[in-house]
Parts: sequence; structure tokens; C-alpha cells
Amino acid sequence: MPKILIINGPNLNNLGKRDSGHYGSITLDQVNAAIAKRASELGIEVSFFQSNHEGAIVDHIQASAGGASGVIINGGALTQVGYSILDALLDSRLPVVEVHLSNIHAREEFRRHSVIAPYAIGQIAGLGWRGYIYALEFLAARIADEKK
Repeated sequence: MPKILIINGPNLNNLGKRDSGHYGSITLDQVNAAIAKRASELGIEVSFFQSNHEGAIVDHIQASAGGASGVIINGGALTQVGYSILDALLDSRLPVVEVHLSNIHAREEFRRHSVIAPYAIGQIAGLGWRGYIYALEFLAARIADEKK
């Protein structure tokens, strides 16, 4: 069964407590439950990881990439500066979809830049927690197409 890594960066553990206008009212556990449900329907295994520490995210990518078929990542506040995360993703040679709950392109100027986006196969921003589901569906379809 194909496996997708779901990686969340700083402050995403506080979903449900953060500004609901930008991030909604759903918690990260609820987001993960919705992802797991859809993954099961698609025949995809998912692995969840969240950290507020850049090095922990790098360590996780390095340790988990070997058994994975793709990555969905919300870098949170490391989106703009996480070059070590980018390097780990590039070294993994896995397809990456970047997800953001809010539309980072309609927010403060500093949030509009992503070090990951130029190397990701796609970016989903502003569609709330459903962005993770859309990213999962895309990667599942891509995996299925590669098997043809």
C-alpha cells in the first residue's frame, strides 16, 4: 500500500485555538482524522508528524522518506525560511505538495514567499483543512497513474 507523509510545522498543533478567520476552528487531530478517513477510502497509508522544531522535521523526513510515495507538507512559519527542510525534501526525491490553510498570497508580504513551492509539484493555499484532502487525492491519482 502506498504511503504518504503528512508533515506539519510550527504552531499547527494549536489549530482550533488560533485565529479562526485564517485557520478555521478545527483541531489538528480532527484534520488528521479526516485525512486518515479519506486515505483509507483511497487505499493509501498515511503517516502524521508535527513539530515546532525545524531539525525534528528534517530528521523525520530523512527517517521516513524511504518507505513513502509522497509528502504533503504545511511548513507553517518555516515556509519562508526552512531551507534545511527543503534540502531534506529534495534529498528524498519524493513528490511534494505544499498545503496552507490560509491563502498565504492574500496575507502579509512576508508570508507570500515559500522556499518549498518552486520545488513542489503543487501548492494548495486558502482552502482550509480540505486542502490536505485535495493534496492526498492528487497524490493518490498520481501514484495510480504511475502504476499504469
